[in-house]
Amino acid sequence: MRWTPDDLDRLERAIMDGTRVQLYRRGTELIVVPEDVRARFGRDILRARRIATGESDEFPLDEVEGFEVLE
Repeated sequence: MRWTPDDLDRLERAIMDGTRVQLYRRGTELIVVPEDVRARFGRDILRARRIATGESDEFPLDEVEGFEVLE
């Protein structure tokens, strides 16, 4: 996925509001609550809590195939 400024704005708003996000990565659909985005080793990493397990996980933004903010 090529992240546009609008996509990043929507992700940032979801982080601030604690809104659930549906991510598509490696052909898998995940529903998470995003916590923050950090730069590490030259990559932007989304840290989010999985809804199903409550575990915190990290998702490199360049591996995300698509996303949708759930309302």
